[in-house]
Amino acid sequence: MGLFSFWSFSLLAFVSLFPFHPKFVAQAEITFPRTVDRFYRLEVTPWEAGVTTVTKELKISLEVDNETKVLSAFEKRLKTNNGQQVGTEARSGSDAPIDTEPNSHGHFQISVQKYGKILEESQEQPAVKVVSSAGRKKGKRSVSATYSDNAERSISGEGVSNPRAEYRRSGEEARGSNQRQSEPHLDTSTFALSGDSAHNQAMVHWSGHNSSVILILTKLYDFNLGAVTESSLWRSTDYGSTYSKLNDKVGLRTVLSYLYVCPTNKQKIMMLSDPEVESAVLISSDEGASFEKHPINFNILSLLFHPAQENWILAYSHDSKLYSSMDFGRKWQLVHDNVMPGRFYWAVMGLDRESDVVHIETRIAKGRAQYVKCRAQRCSEGSRQYLFPGHVDTNSLVVQDEYVFTQVCTSGRASYFVSYMRESFKRMKLPKYCLPKDMHIISTDEKQVFAAVQEWNQNNTYSLYISDSPGVYFILSLENLRTSRGPAGNLLVDFYKVEGINGMYLANKLVDNHIKTFITYNKGQTWALLPAPATDVAGNNLHCILPFCSLHLHLEMSENPYTSGPITSKKSVPGIIVATGNIGTQLSSSNLGMFITSDAGNSWRQIFDEEHNIWFLDNGGALLAVLHATTPIRHLWISLDEGKKWDRHSFSLAPLYVDGVLMEPESDNHIITFFGHFSHRSEWQLIKIDYKGLFSRRCMDGDYQTWYLHNKGELCVMGEKQIYMKRRPGNRCMLSQDYSRIYSSEPCPCTAYDFECDYGWERQTNGKCSPAFWFNPNGVAKSCSSSQTFLNSTGYRKVLSNNCKEGGKNLYSPKREACRPRPPRGLRLTTSQGELSAAVGSNVTFMVYLDDGDAQRTSIQLDFGDGIKITYSNLSRTDDGIRHIYRTTGIYRVTASAENSHGSDSSTLFLHITSPVERIYLSAPIVAIRGKEANLTALVWPSHTRTLTFFWWFDNSSEPIVTLEGSISHTFQKVGRNKVTVQVASGSTVMQDSKDITVKEFFRSLLLSFSPALDEHNPDIPEWREDIGRVVSGVSEHQLLVSLYPGLPTTAELFILPDEHTSIEHKRRNEEALDIFVTALNQGLIQFELKTDIRIIVYMTQQTLAPLVDSNAIHSGSAMLMLLSVVFVGLAAFFIYKFKRPRTATRRKLMEKEMEARSRGTASHCAADRHV
Repeated sequence: MGLFSFWSFSLLAFVSLFPFHPKFVAQAEITFPRTVDRFYRLEVTPWEAGVTTVTKELKISLEVDNETKVLSAFEKRLKTNNGQQVGTEARSGSDAPIDTEPNSHGHFQISVQKYGKILEESQEQPAVKVVSSAGRKKGKRSVSATYSDNAERSISGEGVSNPRAEYRRSGEEARGSNQRQSEPHLDTSTFALSGDSAHNQAMVHWSGHNSSVILILTKLYDFNLGAVTESSLWRSTDYGSTYSKLNDKVGLRTVLSYLYVCPTNKQKIMMLSDPEVESAVLISSDEGASFEKHPINFNILSLLFHPAQENWILAYSHDSKLYSSMDFGRKWQLVHDNVMPGRFYWAVMGLDRESDVVHIETRIAKGRAQYVKCRAQRCSEGSRQYLFPGHVDTNSLVVQDEYVFTQVCTSGRASYFVSYMRESFKRMKLPKYCLPKDMHIISTDEKQVFAAVQEWNQNNTYSLYISDSPGVYFILSLENLRTSRGPAGNLLVDFYKVEGINGMYLANKLVDNHIKTFITYNKGQTWALLPAPATDVAGNNLHCILPFCSLHLHLEMSENPYTSGPITSKKSVPGIIVATGNIGTQLSSSNLGMFITSDAGNSWRQIFDEEHNIWFLDNGGALLAVLHATTPIRHLWISLDEGKKWDRHSFSLAPLYVDGVLMEPESDNHIITFFGHFSHRSEWQLIKIDYKGLFSRRCMDGDYQTWYLHNKGELCVMGEKQIYMKRRPGNRCMLSQDYSRIYSSEPCPCTAYDFECDYGWERQTNGKCSPAFWFNPNGVAKSCSSSQTFLNSTGYRKVLSNNCKEGGKNLYSPKREACRPRPPRGLRLTTSQGELSAAVGSNVTFMVYLDDGDAQRTSIQLDFGDGIKITYSNLSRTDDGIRHIYRTTGIYRVTASAENSHGSDSSTLFLHITSPVERIYLSAPIVAIRGKEANLTALVWPSHTRTLTFFWWFDNSSEPIVTLEGSISHTFQKVGRNKVTVQVASGSTVMQDSKDITVKEFFRSLLLSFSPALDEHNPDIPEWREDIGRVVSGVSEHQLLVSLYPGLPTTAELFILPDEHTSIEHKRRNEEALDIFVTALNQGLIQFELKTDIRIIVYMTQQTLAPLVDSNAIHSGSAMLMLLSVVFVGLAAFFIYKFKRPRTATRRKLMEKEMEARSRGTASHCAADRHV
């Protein structure tokens, strides 16, 4: 993880170099609210660096591909050290901060404070208590006990400085005071950005790699308006000695908001105008010497540059759309909409066939997404590839190096999938009873996956798991890793990869409620506590004895991307680690000091007793230290002997509030730039420091010495003996970039700890690996599917990148054995996503697994349960899954059978094929007899078979009757109106319908028909039938009810209900009126007007009255009927169902035909609406 060849920087409070992953574009911003004159600590969303302390936000939040970084154009809300919010700037103009996604790297908005006054020299105290960026109290400032006489120095080892000496400067000022030219010195120059004192934000880009160009964008951000109101662009062509203002070149009225740099060609610059004023991009191909403006019709939220093609860019907009440009932003084309933020990736060179391939996660529903692969300029529906079978969880797609990761949650449990080398996806397998609640991928270096997994019994800690090369089989490395949450809610894991030493890592682990720091030299096979220094910085003995007392280090990533962070190492100087920590029984946030090791962690020295920011200079040959202080400073410390002696140098005449320290460590220019201000009213101050004067010449062969890498005296580390070269401490010569760090290496004989326990095996106290209780080591060997022999695990697998050599016995490597003929055992059948339901018409993928058996000679048959069967000659042909489409709803019994000459086995699952319920209709009689059963039927569209649940509610019942069928018989006991409600549940969808049923002791009915003209206007829907019943007004529904039947010709039934509360004389008159009414029906005298000039005649189908229906035998002889006088005016045709109903099958068929007709009508209306 080397440093990038150029840096894009922003002014931060104590901004300093951060060790980034290769090909990483680093850009950020700082904010200075100008009404507060105190310094507050920064809270910045941590961003990915060489240390692997942060995993990204996802359900399977994974470290992103460092060759394809997104530069996010957003700004973060920061807090003061007392928790008060300072301010927020968001690209959208809203107050809500935007979460950092795995693809969102580049621009960070950081709020700090400019100061109200300049501290006088007499006010600068050498011992000041401050609050660091992590909120920890600092001790007194001091340096080690040995200092150089060639530079400004502190008088005592405790760091008490001479106030008069602080005004002295090295370089030209010192040489003017008769300092000899050969003595170590710094050359400094200062430039103020005049006219920008009101600007409270700045972005800085230094091309680096032997380029002298620095670009600075300063802005005035109005927190009340939530927008940038002014901006200035400055450019330097002499490494920051002087700057010129470029506002006239970009347009005097143009307000710039962001600056981007192409990672593969640093001369290409892209700037965004503020969308509140105009939406445009400004492009430069000559490091900002000239610009051309191109308007765009969308607002850019983040950019992703192609890892190889300098003109190819992906842009993500605020409305979740992804655009591509193949000419560096001059023209843009829409790639896809509904794209999840940060979940889009360029092709990985050497893995994807086409270099313009884009991997995208698109949202399809709440919590569900799809993995889409297409070409950047050809991403139409027909050209898209859906490589994962089914949906994935949102915010779970990560494409990184050789791997593609996704996550799918089913039944509350997450399953994790990986594709290695762009092959088909496989389920990631953790130990059987790990039962992960959460997983974050930490690293995919060296073709291996490091994952932080929160197991079922963990709450605030995670465990470290390590995979094989394909990323499928994981084993436990370290339990109870310390974790925390960053300001944006992202997971921070205390796990650090030491640069330059293969297999060396540091981790903080919870042990008996104490956080302790552990180190490993063999990629997590064994872990040990860190030995504490013998003495403190003042030379006092510490008496810290392992294991009761040890050294503990802070491993979390810096909240500020341009401070050095609490721990630093560098590939070009293997074995040297500088870190913030403490000595004692556990990790603490108080009594912190700075510690260094020069022998890869075997021994440590304390160099400061308070926090400093420390960087490597001169290709790692020198160390720069700057006090992490809240007060203005003007001194820095440099060491050329691995921190044994520190030279103090002044870089400013007046104390400076340092906002940034920028450098290009991979070049030969030896330039450092300090950014800061003297007060909140002062201009931006840029101090260029040339430290080349510290060296007298370039290093020669005699300036180097060798040292042996070892682990507590053991010279074999990761299977080899390694001898490294480094500069002799104290030699003031410049290191060359290409000198060889490794002097020699020699492989060692393999031991047990050069191997890790294979999947399903566990390391015992004696160091040997044995099978876990849940694992059968004699299970099926997949390699038997293609040969007659297979490699059988001995319980060990070699640690990746370990270079040991096995002897003739090969005790640990897998043994080749003949495939033994065995009957199939442990056949398992699942769907690809573990779900037992699917939508009708969807593609269901079945997976077949065999725990034991002769896979080569075992045939597999799959019966889908719908009359279709398929047979495979052996298990290997089912590796990619077996796909099938079900055309109708229902519950299907799916059976897999495995058979060979030695036996057979089978596995069964029941698959629910469903479709969404669009409508429900309750078919029920309008009149029922008390105490006798009435049939109720719920009809749904589209029709379902045994996949729905029905809930029946009667009147005021507190509990429903639940059925799996859509019909039920019910006996009503209460005379009067009874309300029936039926609900149908299909998955998460619930629909209902209700009907009122009149319950009587007895009633009489007549069958009716109508003149043929009514059939021509009958749409055959319930609403129309109900309205026909209201053509005659003034009819009392509690005495006369009419129900029209579905279908044609139009028929109906008239229900005549008794009135039990009338007198005998009144009942007699009603019977007479009924005879008159029947006669009128027989003669065709009852009619009504349907439309103008269309009159409908009502006939009685039966010439005599229907027999009396009575629930009481007493009334069987003579029924007491009542008919309102209005029956002579017209017939009330109501939508009611007959009590004596037709057979259920006939009625259901009629209703289904009706609902189908309604569906066609509704669909055509919806289509018409969409067309409009």
